Amino acid sequence: MRRRMITPDVSETSLEKRGFHKKSPAAQELLETVGEKFLLGYAHAVEARSTEQAEEWLERIPVKYRGFAYEGAGMGYGMLDGLPGGGRRHIAGFLDGPGEKHDYIIYVGVGWAMARLPRFRWPSAEDFDPLLRWLVLDGYGFHQAYFKTAKYIDGQFQDPAFSWPPGNDGYSLRAIDQGIGRALWFICGTDVDLVTDAIARFPERRHGDLYAGVGLASTYACGVTSDELLKLAEFAGEHRGNLAQGSAFAAEARVRAGLLIPETEVATQAICGLPAERAAAITQEVRPATVVDGELPAFETWRQRIAEAILSGGAGK
Repeated sequence: MRRRMITPDVSETSLEKRGFHKKSPAAQELLETVGEKFLLGYAHAVEARSTEQAEEWLERIPVKYRGFAYEGAGMGYGMLDGLPGGGRRHIAGFLDGPGEKHDYIIYVGVGWAMARLPRFRWPSAEDFDPLLRWLVLDGYGFHQAYFKTAKYIDGQFQDPAFSWPPGNDGYSLRAIDQGIGRALWFICGTDVDLVTDAIARFPERRHGDLYAGVGLASTYACGVTSDELLKLAEFAGEHRGNLAQGSAFAAEARVRAGLLIPETEVATQAICGLPAERAAAITQEVRPATVVDGELPAFETWRQRIAEAILSGGAGK
């Protein structure tokens, strides 16, 4: 009953239903399967009697799509934490247990839940790792662009009153843009020309974060050839570092979770000029030992360090 009440219908993720571009039957199948497995992971979370049972079900999903299922589970547990009477420890319990090595993608899933909950039911930013909590807003941005495409993509909407986490001096809108960029990969059906054309219509100040999201999606979800990714990197121009940073994040998310697939290697070689495991390692080599937010959040400083290291040829710290 709980699953039926709060699980989105799988038809909501079809390219036909959303009005998204269909580049090819293969690309359509990939993107719709991603949506299907996301919702399956969501359903597993809200149905399971324990996080261990949820893990048992999630681990049956093919490696290529398992991360998306964990993202869906993050949304599911976020919804349970946000609904009256659902308790407030589902996300924490999942991250402390079966979801520990999937933390990047689970944070993103929590952002989906926030997009569907009233703000007074949102989790506190203090409940999350101070470095990674910005990934929650990546998930929020993806959701808004995916389901409110006319407003967030065509209208390029930004909420001037967005204040999660509090006192962030506007960086939340940049984190949301990273999710919007990731959504463009789906909205444009993995078509590199359409993706870059869509970004070009946004104000220049937003391009770097949008390209970072595209880098993450194109590496994690894939759906293109090496030549298409090389073209994407060329089109990114001065934002190549942002694109590479997103790609490295995706590689790290897959490597950390034990979900590395051949397509990940193709993507990081084309975008970063590096093997997937090396791109992933860079994210950890330059990760701050302590999180101190200054003029920019430590998360943004970290992202900049990753981009610089990759553009310098993958050198160490």
